Amino acid sequence: MLVCQCNMITSAEIEGIVLDLLKADPWQLVVPAKVYAELNRRAKCSGCVPNVVDIIVRVTENYHAQQAHPPAELITLQSGLEKLKRQRIGERRERRSTGHRAA
Repeated sequence: MLVCQCNMITSAEIEGIVLDLLKADPWQLVVPAKVYAELNRRAKCSGCVPNVVDIIVRVTENYHAQQAHPPAELITLQSGLEKLKRQRIGERRERRSTGHRAA
């Protein structure tokens, strides 16, 4: 589908650019200016910008939904973090009880 008539840019081109940007850095903020810069073009009349924003949002949401970890994996990660936290607290207590201060 043709999104930008001024530059003859299709929705497939925009989707591809957004996916490439997200693969490079999944947490970056993708804005129309970045998309146009990647295409070596600029928004001339800016009538397409709202549609470009809609495509960016849709592709970004789908990308992150596909990359989401299953709930069981998140729970395992959380319990692993709790275990590391308990170990760290234990190490601090051990250092305090060894008498590292001068007597």
